[in-house]
Amino acid sequence: MTREDKSAAIAELKEDLSNSPFFYLTDSSTLTVAKINKLRRLCFEKNIKIKVAKNTMIQKALEDAPESKGYQALFDSLKGPTTIMISSNPKAPALLIEEFRKTEARPLLKAAYIDSAVFVGDEQLAILTKLKTKDEMVGEIIGLLQSPARRLAAQITATGSKLAGIVKALEERGS
Repeated sequence: MTREDKSAAIAELKEDLSNSPFFYLTDSSTLTVAKINKLRRLCFEKNIKIKVAKNTMIQKALEDAPESKGYQALFDSLKGPTTIMISSNPKAPALLIEEFRKTEARPLLKAAYIDSAVFVGDEQLAILTKLKTKDEMVGEIIGLLQSPARRLAAQITATGSKLAGIVKALEERGS
């Protein structure tokens, strides 16, 4: 690989990683070609971009980012073979890894970058699968906001029918 090719690959990686607030660093070594192809197919179906890159190139792509991004915490995870999973959904790669590992031993989670939070180690996979997406959070908030209004409406409706029953009973007594 020439110097220009390396620079182009680093620039492409930098663009991919900076445009996504969610990416996972995994180890998919020891998987056969057929199993890697199956993993790639699953990633494609779930709209997850998957790339294999050299650790030095990944680190160079992340080094130029502002320190506030917190990429430095990922550098210790860049040892051994690394596969990058990039997604617009923070938990989609975690769910895919969990699903894939029902039949395979890998990929192992090295680290995950979720909106400036870094999760290091395979034991973090369970936490990542339980993350709520933005849409799920918005839905929960709307549900919580609507809950008091629903209860109030139910009380008003119930009170109105009770009053109607009382008025009807009084009317029947009077006649």
